[in-house]
Amino acid sequence: MSENPLNAALDAASVTPGDPWLPVEVRERVGSTNDEVRADPRPWRVLVAEVQETGRGRLGRAWTTTPGTALAVSVCVPVPASGAGWVPLLAGLALHRAVSEVAGVATSLKWPNDVLVPGDGDRKLAGLLCEWVPPAGVVVGCGVNVDTPREELPLDTATSLRAAGAPGVDRAALLTSYLRHLAAVLREDTGPAGPSVAAYRDACGTVGRDVEVHQPDGSVRRGRATGVDAEGRLAVRTEGGTTSVSAGDVVHVRSR
Repeated sequence: MSENPLNAALDAASVTPGDPWLPVEVRERVGSTNDEVRADPRPWRVLVAEVQETGRGRLGRAWTTTPGTALAVSVCVPVPASGAGWVPLLAGLALHRAVSEVAGVATSLKWPNDVLVPGDGDRKLAGLLCEWVPPAGVVVGCGVNVDTPREELPLDTATSLRAAGAPGVDRAALLTSYLRHLAAVLREDTGPAGPSVAAYRDACGTVGRDVEVHQPDGSVRRGRATGVDAEGRLAVRTEGGTTSVSAGDVVHVRSR
């Protein structure tokens, strides 16, 4: 059997994310990294897999990756001071910083859980899926298209670091940077007025955009995203006033 390339990269780089993370677990193939961590949700556990057979994103969507070209990782973290609603937002902030640090690619955050590349048509680079597992905390799943060629991406709205002009990014280095930044933003989170929350708001490209919010009941709310409130909800100004959205699929409306 050939050696798992991600496992080899992790061994070669001697990845040690350090306190507070547990040693990184690397699997060649799993159903879902989130499901694996949810089955044993120890705080600060890290599981990364080369292949996910039943990977998923928000709203039950499938998340597919090409083996050897993506990063699929799930972690278990405690609920921060700002509350569980902020976990996907702060995890997105950590990945935003890691991509800039390791790949030099500028990204923007789409509320609540997507990382986009403005320089590549606002295409989606990564997504996050968070699941609350009391009392341990929150399982955070993250899928990043790293070295996938554009022609192998599943959707025209998707991108990868390679497609965005940064081929050959070391996945182990990206993983290490993400874990380091995630621990930092959670450690620095002192509540809704703290630096981590302020940094997320600065990086969130949804704020100030015209949006359509497709809600779980099938209704669509249209308006201007004006901010993110203390609970991590998106504030949307509509003709009927400003409302706070806690769940839904947000679409950025392009200017004509």
